[in-house]
Amino acid sequence: MSVLEEMRIRSLGVIDDAVVELSPGFTAVTGETGAGKTMVVTSLGLLLGGRADPALVRVGAKAAVVEGRITVSEGDAVVARAEEAGAELDDGALLISRTVSAEGRSRAHLGGRSVPVGVLTELADELVAVHGQTDQQGLLKPARQRQALDRYAGDGVEVPHAKYAAAYRRLRAVAAELEELTTRARERAQEADLLRFGLNEVAAVEPLPGEDAELAAEAERLGHAEALASAAALAHTALAGNPEDPESVDATTVVAAAGQALDGVRAHDPALAALADRVGEISILLADVSGELAGYADQLDADPLRLAAVEERRAALTTLTRKYGEDIAAVLAWAQEGAGRLTELEGDDERIGELTAERDALRAELSVLGQALTDARTEAAARFAEAVTEELASLAMPHARVSFAIRQTEAADEASGIDIGGRSVVYGPSGADEVELLLAPHPGAQPRPIAKGASGGELSRVMLAVEVVFAGSDPVPTYLFDEVDAGVGGKAAVEVGRRLARLARSAQVVVVTHLPQVAAFADRQLLVEKTVDGSVTRSGVTVLEGEDRVRELSRMLAGQEDSETARAHAEELLATARKDG
Repeated sequence: MSVLEEMRIRSLGVIDDAVVELSPGFTAVTGETGAGKTMVVTSLGLLLGGRADPALVRVGAKAAVVEGRITVSEGDAVVARAEEAGAELDDGALLISRTVSAEGRSRAHLGGRSVPVGVLTELADELVAVHGQTDQQGLLKPARQRQALDRYAGDGVEVPHAKYAAAYRRLRAVAAELEELTTRARERAQEADLLRFGLNEVAAVEPLPGEDAELAAEAERLGHAEALASAAALAHTALAGNPEDPESVDATTVVAAAGQALDGVRAHDPALAALADRVGEISILLADVSGELAGYADQLDADPLRLAAVEERRAALTTLTRKYGEDIAAVLAWAQEGAGRLTELEGDDERIGELTAERDALRAELSVLGQALTDARTEAAARFAEAVTEELASLAMPHARVSFAIRQTEAADEASGIDIGGRSVVYGPSGADEVELLLAPHPGAQPRPIAKGASGGELSRVMLAVEVVFAGSDPVPTYLFDEVDAGVGGKAAVEVGRRLARLARSAQVVVVTHLPQVAAFADRQLLVEKTVDGSVTRSGVTVLEGEDRVRELSRMLAGQEDSETARAHAEELLATARKDG
């Protein structure tokens, strides 16, 4: 079992530098009002990932530091999580530290390794249950009471709750999509009409990939057909000569003459032979170009009707590119995407029908799962209430009875609720149940919500009983109670101390208390004292034994350490506690 051995607190609130040594069993922390007892609770909260408030830093100090040493056992879940975060054990103990600067910055260390504060928060659930007056106020809220009941029920509620939550999330998603489809039906119909018109326009033209570029080139050629033909004829004459003018000079004849001149002497010099070859290549190239020019002129289409057809086709393509894309490739891409979108929009009616059917099926499923969740909570509530009632009997409330009211609120109409017990009721992510803890403090009293039906002392004992019941069903190694005995006195205080001592047989219990009846049952009593300057130093947190403990209990009883009556009463309390132990 994990045990919190000690904490060192520096520059936190009124504490300058102090070490708090804790017992594996029951440790009571006492001291006068304002001495700094609650700093023990605050320090432990910081170690377990609590909010870092710079106001906690002692005036004049740069930072507050809390260090804790927790012995752990191999195989504990907390050990595995700590090692996963890179922490190392120190002789079977886990060292935790938290630093809060006066500027508000916070740092956390676990087993010698710097870790995010969230890691400490994860470990908290496995290590310590902190229960104080703020928790009492929180547990007065029905939502927290439902959470407490679910925690007590364990798998009995967790399993149906998980199934219900999954169905609820899917229903929310389906309902949102259905709402979007139905409320935007007009806009989507308009979008479909525009897409349909555009796709029909594109389909009517039937553009081909690259057609716009090809037609632009053809239009350019057709528009200058005469000039192109004339230029080709002149170039052909220049290269091949004019058959009607035997005296004309052409490039082919000139080059041929050059080749003949070189061929006669090429055998005498390799360099000249290479030049002769190049002239031969020129002659061949001139013949090829001359032939192609003749063919170009013959093939050139100067038909004005063809030019008009090309320009008409280009105008049709331009209409498309002006509306749907910068070129025909972009127009075709738009058409492909638009066709897919139109298919989606035209399928809305079918999709609405599918979603409506799924929504109705999910609501029916939620009704079944919600009923199972209600039944599981009702069964667990009976066991929980009986266990808490038994605990109250041992806390000087033998006639008190605790019960749970599990109710549902009627839905405005069937469409907005789910069916639970034959009624359409309001539902949410945690089911349809409203859970409220009721207390009948004595026979004949009507059960009332604990917020209204319990005095301060009764409320403290109910909360303690709830925590003790949790200890049996969902135990943690350490319990910290911050003045949970507020409003309790006399015999009831003795019973609270006795019950805490009994809880300490199976767990470590730390109690910040002002009641001597509670402190007397502790295995170890720590006294928190201020020095003259109002601070708590290392010597300000002491373990009380023997005569010192009797004196402190006397002060707590009568406000006077040397009162003989108080001393006798203190010794009697200690004797009673030892006898019960």
